[in-house]
Amino acid sequence: MRSRPGSGSHAYLAHGPARGVGATGSCSMLIPFSMKNCFQLLCNLKVPAAGFKNTVKSGLILQSISNDVYQNLAVEDWIHDHMNLEGKPVLFLWRNSPSVVIGRHQNPWQECNLNLMREEGVKLARRRSGGGTVYHDMGNINLTFFTTKKKYDRMENLKLVVRALKAVQPHLDVQATERFDLLLDGQFKISGTASKIGRNAAYHHCTLLCSTDGTFLSSLLKSPYQGIRSNATASTPALVRNLMEKDPTLTCEVVINAVATEYAASHQIDNHIHLINPTDETVFPGINSKARELQTWEWIYGKTPKFSVDTSFTVLHEQSHLEIKVFIDVKNGRIEVCNIEAPDHWLPLEICDQLNSSFIGSKFCPIETTVLTSILHRTYPGDDELHSKWNILCEKIKGIM
Repeated sequence: MRSRPGSGSHAYLAHGPARGVGATGSCSMLIPFSMKNCFQLLCNLKVPAAGFKNTVKSGLILQSISNDVYQNLAVEDWIHDHMNLEGKPVLFLWRNSPSVVIGRHQNPWQECNLNLMREEGVKLARRRSGGGTVYHDMGNINLTFFTTKKKYDRMENLKLVVRALKAVQPHLDVQATERFDLLLDGQFKISGTASKIGRNAAYHHCTLLCSTDGTFLSSLLKSPYQGIRSNATASTPALVRNLMEKDPTLTCEVVINAVATEYAASHQIDNHIHLINPTDETVFPGINSKARELQTWEWIYGKTPKFSVDTSFTVLHEQSHLEIKVFIDVKNGRIEVCNIEAPDHWLPLEICDQLNSSFIGSKFCPIETTVLTSILHRTYPGDDELHSKWNILCEKIKGIM
């Protein structure tokens, strides 16, 4: 089993789902709590908001009741942007339904199998931190440590997680590395790291693999696309392993409780996990707009660093195979240059040029290609042979998107 955390990577580990591991709300430590009251106790906001007035001298442990990746990433953004973290560190616990999450500066076509994700209904998200591509599911625990910029300390956070795990299983061999990963038995990655450091606030997020489907993980995080040239941050493969493979008692619920207990002790705060609803605008003013932005094509795909695709494929013609060459430049997720070269006796040059020009400015995605094919068909009504060739080309091109 391999992961692809990348430089400063995350270890929601780059690959693999664990399906149906207990609902988030099943944690025995979870105490029903009004999040509005919780924040009335906690923080001064940088922007006015009704109900957020008072403060406390310590931090807070929060857990999302949502398993939606966009909603939970929006919580990270909201806390980073709006909470006064001076003397009030926050630990945010969250789990997602199957999702692939790429780093801010990554290329999804290089990092994952987009076609398989579409078939399986797996969401794609781009986070605002750097690092590598990771897989989220209910077998992964996401931990986000919020502090002021001055108190940001990834290694201290990882040591806290190590203490929590050893409190549950003292003989567990878990160590933090110089790359800010957590290794099990000296070789298996169970957690990696990514972070965002703002002007005043910072957060460090990592995950713990408890019970993930390694086969599915590996399939999703293996790009099938050929000929991509890009300067985007690339993920780095690593061997991974679930904690429950080592010790079946290390379920998500047990680990969440252990981390929360250790965090509370380390920061001298109440040992309670407070449930939050990341869609509640009365508690998090403006948060739903943050979640909507994270779901847009312009953010997920359009923020991909400029890249090119230089590849070829064959088509069958009169019992022989013809080579079709394709060169495409993509900027901001849209096709900037398109050069499809086909043998002139199979597809006349002027027709091929028309195909090339039709792609310029379009999104680099299969849905857009399908629409363009329909438009081309209307340009030459009744020419079934030409339609057939265009269909072949467009289906091949969709295969690299």
